[in-house]
Amino acid sequence: MATQLRREKLQELIKQEISKMILTEIKDPQIGFVTVTGVEMTGDLREAKIYVSLMGNDEQVKNSWEGLQNALTFFRRETGKRVRLRFTPKLSFALDNSLDYGEHIQKLLLQIERENKERDTNEHNFAGGGGENSGGK
Repeated sequence: MATQLRREKLQELIKQEISKMILTEIKDPQIGFVTVTGVEMTGDLREAKIYVSLMGNDEQVKNSWEGLQNALTFFRRETGKRVRLRFTPKLSFALDNSLDYGEHIQKLLLQIERENKERDTNEHNFAGGGGENSGGK
């Protein structure tokens, strides 16, 4: 079993190397805007799950995902060359939807803020109303 510190260092190194490969070495036009958000390795360092965030419309995301899946053997071979380990870990990709979730939360917060401003404006107009009914007979 690898120590926690060693595993964390290897996870970060693999994350950097995979990101570099996607950015500079993958020539597949299917693969669009991909961000590697993290890597999680098993305790024995035999498997690594690479978390990616995919941007674009549904078709672009689907194409990027397929392109990444098709390039898994390339990523594993290159990772084996660049990261010196007794065994090259088996790689797999997993979608990281945390960026989408964060964007969703941001939209909700902006909507709440907008509704609060509208409510405050309506309350202010109603309270300070004056108009025809103010002033008495």
